[in-house]
Amino acid sequence: MSQPTPSSELVLAEQHDAAGRNDDAINALARGTGAGDLSCMTLLGKRLLVGDRAPLLAAEGARFLQDAALRGGAEAAARMASLAALGLYCTQNWQQALRWLILAAERHWQPAHRQLLALANIAATTEGAPTPPRDWSGVAADIDFARWRNAAASRELSTDPQVRVLEAFITATICDWMIARSQSCLTRARVYDPVNRRDVVGTTRTNSVANFNLAQIELLDVLLQARMSAACGVPMCNMEAPAVLHYAAGEEAAEHYDFVSPDLPNYAQEIDRNGQRIVTFLIYLNDDYEGGETSFPTLGLNHKGRRGEGLFFVNSHTDMQPDLRMLHAGRAPTRGEKWIVSQFIRSRATLIPIPARAVYQAR
Repeated sequence: MSQPTPSSELVLAEQHDAAGRNDDAINALARGTGAGDLSCMTLLGKRLLVGDRAPLLAAEGARFLQDAALRGGAEAAARMASLAALGLYCTQNWQQALRWLILAAERHWQPAHRQLLALANIAATTEGAPTPPRDWSGVAADIDFARWRNAAASRELSTDPQVRVLEAFITATICDWMIARSQSCLTRARVYDPVNRRDVVGTTRTNSVANFNLAQIELLDVLLQARMSAACGVPMCNMEAPAVLHYAAGEEAAEHYDFVSPDLPNYAQEIDRNGQRIVTFLIYLNDDYEGGETSFPTLGLNHKGRRGEGLFFVNSHTDMQPDLRMLHAGRAPTRGEKWIVSQFIRSRATLIPIPARAVYQAR
């Protein structure tokens, strides 16, 4: 199906952004939205939702996405699937989230096609190739949401501190989906500079990362978080934004801790505001490489995960104080490339479900 020609306001917004005139870009998107342009409405909603070169007006952004979805927007319907799963600005409802995703697929949104195929364990077509016509409701009929919300079988690598591995945590088709959607989003990984209070490129972390904010996460990302929550027993709302890490041969994440360090400036305020990073959850997306182990030198553990396997470890003691035994590293592959999902989980909610005044449903 051919892509519609971008509207004049959408083109103008892109030109303003390219020249650094972000306020003018938002104004152009607002004019397009007022004229009923669904592409402008969707993009404006996404940017306001997360404050992307725009004011952070999350409720207004969600409302624009709802309106665009109800008026026939394909991407907007996919965004509503994620919001419905999270319970943000609409009633939290997994089946409703799936209906929104089916609607996005029926409107020819390719990312929705690929998610539904991955969830149904059906191999997708080559990335970038059009998906053959399907009965998307029929594809979705066999998706078992209960499985995603039940704890997967696990075994201990370490009891104290806790390190657990979960074999066959996700399917190969979902691994393929995670890798494919991340390839175009990779940027050099950064580390936090406590002196200047910003993320910087450092010599201790040479891999790449694809980060996904609230305007980018898909229903399948939320389902992965639900499965992680069931596995480690920490509420899904305590999770930070998900990320996919990529390691080319020779790239590494040197030995480090994931907890919020007491040595950081404003440590007490950070813990009070966002909580401690109590759990790190990894999902191994491939295993066709050499080297590349997840290493815990203090514990004497070196683990190379298999494709589709999950692993989580606890970074703090029960009183939320950092556990200094949890030093770990992502060792460099010596051949091939490594892909993993990385999910940090806090001791308190980072995302609080916010229902809308009106309940919007997919039609």
